[in-house]
Amino acid sequence: MQLILLIIIVPVVIIVSIYNQLVRLKNKVKNAWSQIDIQLKRRYNLIPNLVNTVKGYAAHEKETLKSVIKARQQAINSMGIRNQANAENFLSVTLKSLFAVVENYPNLKANRNFRELYEEITTTENKIAYARQSYNDSVLNLNNKIEMFPSNIAAEMFNFKQEEMFEISGNEERKAPEIKI
Repeated sequence: MQLILLIIIVPVVIIVSIYNQLVRLKNKVKNAWSQIDIQLKRRYNLIPNLVNTVKGYAAHEKETLKSVIKARQQAINSMGIRNQANAENFLSVTLKSLFAVVENYPNLKANRNFRELYEEITTTENKIAYARQSYNDSVLNLNNKIEMFPSNIAAEMFNFKQEEMFEISGNEERKAPEIKI
């Protein structure tokens, strides 16, 4: 009788333990995504100030400024990990082009408001990079748990799905920006 109870209880305890690990990992992924979201919103809020500061010095660079504003709006409106990643990568490219334009305006580079905004955006970009790395690490841990034996059995039973990584797409986004202030 004890052996039968043991045969029933041990698998149940193992499945409950694996289920709880999967839930913990899934929640870490959600938390990591929310950290990215916070930093992206911070960047979205800084961009209009940056555009307005540049506009005062470089009024004839309207196309570049419009591209940044359009990319910001696309990033705000994007849904899903892949679409969000693509929109954010496009926004990064347009910001690089804006900073390249700034090179032609020494007075703008010397402007205190611009320098402060530049520092804020640089800090925010670093925080976004860290948050992306944390998110991808969390996704990796969850996806590994979902694929590995014996946790893959519990993941299948409880319908846990793999998450997408927040990845860079295309060679243009992979290039490092050349910004000289």
